[in-house]
Amino acid sequence: MADNIMPYKGVWPTIDPSVFLAPTANVIGDVEIGAETNIWFGCLVRGDMNVIRIGRRVNIQDLSVVHVDSRKYGAFIGDQVTIGHGAVIHACTLEDRCFVGMQACVMDGAVVETGAMVAAGALVAPGKTVKAGQLWAGTPARFVRDCAERENEMIESVPPEYWAMAREYLKIGIGVVKETKDQGGTHP
Repeated sequence: MADNIMPYKGVWPTIDPSVFLAPTANVIGDVEIGAETNIWFGCLVRGDMNVIRIGRRVNIQDLSVVHVDSRKYGAFIGDQVTIGHGAVIHACTLEDRCFVGMQACVMDGAVVETGAMVAAGALVAPGKTVKAGQLWAGTPARFVRDCAERENEMIESVPPEYWAMAREYLKIGIGVVKETKDQGGTHP
């Protein structure tokens, strides 16, 4: 196994064996990743100061960062979430079936509720809540409107599209994770 899955202070990540983990993505420390999640090239998921919990069928696209706050907040990502290229998810909560656009930033203690969308390049300030079914944009991000049908379709269609692409990589042996049970996590 590659060196991209690492412990921190003796705690290894726990990664479902169905996960696609690109060879240049790194997962460190107290991280749990659910089935059929795909973490793409250049991503960093760093659970060193607090916990990170990632659900099923999440797609974390290239060059994104998921990190935590040592004092107060872990990072919690529900099922079927899309995190666009270059996004920063920092010590916040993304509920099921939400969408964070490319190069958006969701900060400490913020919550993106089910079915909500954060536009590309937006900055969701600490402690803000993007309500279910809403579209927020801007820096700082603000409510724009309720998600339209096209956004709802995107929220639903992107996770299975990315999982289909991840399966193609897995079929040729790229991004395969092997789980072992000794020492409580996924490691070489």
